[in-house]
Amino acid sequence: MNIPNSITTLLAGIILTLISLWYGQNHGLLPVAASKEASSVDGIFNTMMTVATGLFILIQAVLIIAAIRFRRRKDDKTDGPPIHGNIPLEILWTAIPAVIVLIISVYSFEVYNEMGGLDPMASHDHSTPQVAHTHKMSPQEREPDLSLVAFAPERGAIALGLGASPENADQLVPLTVNVAGLQYAWMFTYPDSGVTSGELHLPVGQEVMLNITAQDVLHAFWLPEFRLKQDAIPGREANLRFTPNRVGEYPIVCAELCGAYHGAMKSQLYVQTPEEYQSWIQSQQQVASTQSLAKP
Repeated sequence: MNIPNSITTLLAGIILTLISLWYGQNHGLLPVAASKEASSVDGIFNTMMTVATGLFILIQAVLIIAAIRFRRRKDDKTDGPPIHGNIPLEILWTAIPAVIVLIISVYSFEVYNEMGGLDPMASHDHSTPQVAHTHKMSPQEREPDLSLVAFAPERGAIALGLGASPENADQLVPLTVNVAGLQYAWMFTYPDSGVTSGELHLPVGQEVMLNITAQDVLHAFWLPEFRLKQDAIPGREANLRFTPNRVGEYPIVCAELCGAYHGAMKSQLYVQTPEEYQSWIQSQQQVASTQSLAKP
């Protein structure tokens, strides 16, 4: 089998590439991006969609052409040619997917590391305060003021969740919220203000760290518009550190089968302007104060 080398093949390749690139960037399959980190995840998804579109069109075109060109003709009862394989072609269609997978793997790791994943080659200062997701501290041993704790895992420590990227690991987190998953609800506690709510409110443009745990069984804290998902594990604390960049109301979903009413385990995330966020915090504090005074 000879691979054709002609103007027709070249034009078909150009058209295939253009269609794949266009659809990979205009598929419309993702929800709105509401965080600074979402664009990096979307980049991986768009790249995979581009590759998948090209491969799909190429494979389907070859199948259709082969079915038409090599179909059995009317009254043709002879055997087909005894083809035993084509080693160069087999090497080609094995090598190309291998290279594609390798490139996407490296790209994915870089994005994961950029979003604060484990970097085994990164060097961190061991004197930097640690948060509870490292294996050396329990939630009871955390510093009282979590808003001043920097995310900086020790070298080689396996962290749960996504924190700051290695180059930003020593930066302080302006806002920390403790997230607890239980059958079948999410509870959000703001240590700095003493507010506890069944809804998550965040100020736009401000970095936040969510300390996520579970009180009973495995849950998964999923923010589709933020491209973030993290398991909530009983007895362990995981982290999500991100920056909302779009005002709006977004769903919070449990993405782990956690019981009979798993589908109803939903909440809402409200990204507000700083003024609206402070007004909400103050209103919650007033409600808590009123309820405290009303108790006998």
